[in-house]
Amino acid sequence: MSTAYVPQQPQPTPAGTPPTPAAPPQAPTPPHASEATRLLCAGAYMDAGYRDKVIEELHLNEQRIVAPSLGFDAARVLAHALRARRQELTWAAAILGLWVVGTALTGGLLGLFLGPSLYLAVAALIRGRSEQPPLYRRVPAFLVRWWGRLAFAFLLVVTVIAAFGGSDDSSSYGSSYDSYGSSGLYGDSFSDSPGFSDVLFVGSGGLDDLVEPWQAWATLFMFALIALCLAGQRGQFARVMGAELSPQRFPDAAADPAEQAEGQRFQRLKGRIRLEQHAPLIMYHEARPFCGAGAAYDTWVLAVELRPDSTKKEQQPLGNRAVLEKIRPLLEQLRLPAEFAGHTVRDRLRWLEIDECVFLPAEGLRRREDAPYTPQAFEEHRARAVEEGGEKRRHFLRIRVGGWEEEVVVTVFVRIHTQGRMLMLEVAPHVLTPVREDFKDADRTAHRFRHNSALGKAAWAIARVPGSAARSLITLGKGLTHVWRLLTGGYAGSLPEGPALSVRELGSLPVGSLFQEMDVARYLKGIQDRVANGVRAALADAGYQTGEFVQKIVNISNGGVNIGRIEGSTFAVGSHASATSTKGGSAPQKGSTDGNG
Repeated sequence: MSTAYVPQQPQPTPAGTPPTPAAPPQAPTPPHASEATRLLCAGAYMDAGYRDKVIEELHLNEQRIVAPSLGFDAARVLAHALRARRQELTWAAAILGLWVVGTALTGGLLGLFLGPSLYLAVAALIRGRSEQPPLYRRVPAFLVRWWGRLAFAFLLVVTVIAAFGGSDDSSSYGSSYDSYGSSGLYGDSFSDSPGFSDVLFVGSGGLDDLVEPWQAWATLFMFALIALCLAGQRGQFARVMGAELSPQRFPDAAADPAEQAEGQRFQRLKGRIRLEQHAPLIMYHEARPFCGAGAAYDTWVLAVELRPDSTKKEQQPLGNRAVLEKIRPLLEQLRLPAEFAGHTVRDRLRWLEIDECVFLPAEGLRRREDAPYTPQAFEEHRARAVEEGGEKRRHFLRIRVGGWEEEVVVTVFVRIHTQGRMLMLEVAPHVLTPVREDFKDADRTAHRFRHNSALGKAAWAIARVPGSAARSLITLGKGLTHVWRLLTGGYAGSLPEGPALSVRELGSLPVGSLFQEMDVARYLKGIQDRVANGVRAALADAGYQTGEFVQKIVNISNGGVNIGRIEGSTFAVGSHASATSTKGGSAPQKGSTDGNG
């Protein structure tokens, strides 16, 4: 008789016993090896516009302090952006060189194709980068694009006919025309019209006078070389995605060729970025204080009066630090798994990060290197900022959850301030949405090209030959413009300023998927509830009433309007709410709390 195997069941623990934290299945991924960093590096090869903005923000404007890099490494993204630009400039110079040399070798025939190539480039500029451009952009772009395509196709057909057409056939075709014309089939006056034979038979007898066969063959040969360059450029991108940017090799930053690039400026800026991007001291621009944290998500401010609780004999002084110390342990409990979950828990709250940060304005610094990033300087700023409630220097408790391989980052900034027997609570949640879809498809794009047939690769490259001259010229022009601005802009000696943009926010989608939105809501609800409970506990322990605070928290959580404490009045909140007043006191309402919450 055989018996079925029954896995061992978890054993219950006695009531009141705190759960034993299960070991995480793996340690949190460091920022330089996160999936978000890898996808942003891949995006630098795929989108020239994104790459240019990364280089402009992090490399050209070296006076700007980098935005906080939550869950990724901006220095590594810059390294691959510069490497991608160097590769693109090399290929652009080679392709443009083939056009120039080919124009000379073909007796100017290849130069005739530069006109249609320019039309294709102008069409792309007219349309713009928007996925859904307005109608006044789409229509002229469509017309210019197809005019360029038709002109290129006409010239190509003429070239192919000149290359494969025989002189014997052309002569017989031309002689037949002469016989028809002399016999009066079309009439004498019609046959004597100037240039008629040249126009009608430009692809036959008259073509030999316009295009020599060797010119046509040389032109087609140059097109083949240009197509090979385009295929080689795409193949290089596919090799990068299969090597240093592959999920297996990307965590090894020391072996990344982009990190080892020479250049004193890049190495200096790389060190500055890595010093600033994850520091608890945040140097900000006054107009963009939370740059790098993502989009604001239901920011709210709550103020309650500190009223003594009649059930307590005396009240204790309530400082900002005391309230924060009540909040922190409650937030840390979110890391604990369920009692019977064991080692199978993968919830991102297990790696919830809690720290304190201080915001300082970048205005007033003389040099970027003067920013006080030393641990001693930060401790001094934190000790002074936590109780002062200043306007420019602000202290926050920062709670961060990196979900979906750091593609969805939820950061909640909490600030407590007590002044004039009032407690002010500021909660500023921010959300970084997932990386762009085209960046996430980089592995699939590279894999498709690597495993495509020779015919498929050739078709891909040939389709991009017509616009290659103008694209290469634009690429080289941008490279020269960057060098010129670098030499003449005076950025190295400029006064420091806060970040203008975040490369992570630039590479993000407007919204995430439904699952991701559900996770964001879950993270925020859990964190906000723990913050509220911590503040309520601090009020109760210090001997103050908590009823007003709890009621306002309930209103905010339900999406209501916080009106404040109104005595002797009747009010209602909500589209279907109603209120009545009674003389001699008010009846207790459902969900009301006493003075202790």
